[in-house]
Amino acid sequence: MKHLLKLLDLTPEEITEILNLADQLKYELKNGIPHKHLEGKTLGMIFQKSSTRTRVSFETGMYQLGGHPLFLSSKDLQIGRGEPVQDTARVLSRYLSGIMIRTFEQKEVDDLAKYGSIPIINGLTDFAHPCQVLADLMTIREFKNKLDGLKFCFIGDGNNMANSLTVGCLKMGMSVSLACPEGYYPPSEILDFAKTYGDKFELVNDPVRAAENADVIYTDVWASMGQEGEAEKRKIAFMAAAKPDAMVQHCLPAHREEEITEKVFEAHANEIFEEAENRLHAQKAVMVLLMK
Repeated sequence: MKHLLKLLDLTPEEITEILNLADQLKYELKNGIPHKHLEGKTLGMIFQKSSTRTRVSFETGMYQLGGHPLFLSSKDLQIGRGEPVQDTARVLSRYLSGIMIRTFEQKEVDDLAKYGSIPIINGLTDFAHPCQVLADLMTIREFKNKLDGLKFCFIGDGNNMANSLTVGCLKMGMSVSLACPEGYYPPSEILDFAKTYGDKFELVNDPVRAAENADVIYTDVWASMGQEGEAEKRKIAFMAAAKPDAMVQHCLPAHREEEITEKVFEAHANEIFEEAENRLHAQKAVMVLLMK
């Protein structure tokens, strides 16, 4: 693994390696065991999209690993203001040990990896959000003690989260049921990949059907939900359709009473905020594997 650009690039073995190291680093942090694996290393963090969790988790993680995080906003860089991304990649490669970028186009992340000579980490693009999904997989494994054989249900638009969750869950042996509103399906690249898993993947319009016997429910924005009364009925119904011990995940920020009710959110708050914490540990594992 040279970069983390999207989960499509990783093997199940590489994902497992990240999750196992994340578990170890979390244990060491909780028990006061130093793990300064990246002393003398500098991570450049390019933000063309702002984020509370991404910035804080990467900065904190880099400090805990003994390295130095360097925040670079779009105002600090010539990228996007005339300088070709290939020139930015080659210059920053001479200063930094690695780059994390949170931006819009996946191509921008791919080009940094293509033209630079240091590891590139995708902090989020419109196509993929691999760091979040690694944290999601870590959390599911913590609460369910396994991944293989579980049924995962995603309810929301076919966005970057749907893309990365579909890939990550299928690669780790889970079955995936996506409920997306018509006209908001994932791109063909993701659907073509998912179809290779046969009946372990389904795409439907009905959240209740998707949630039947699910072990994990993941909610996000549902663009076609217009009538609040109907949306409320669906939110209650899909939880009833899942397994009694189903866990709920959300990448945050959560728009309560839109894609998730206050009652459901609070009932599963421990799972959701453990998921948020695990961004720190999963990203630390990625940085160590790429930059050590």
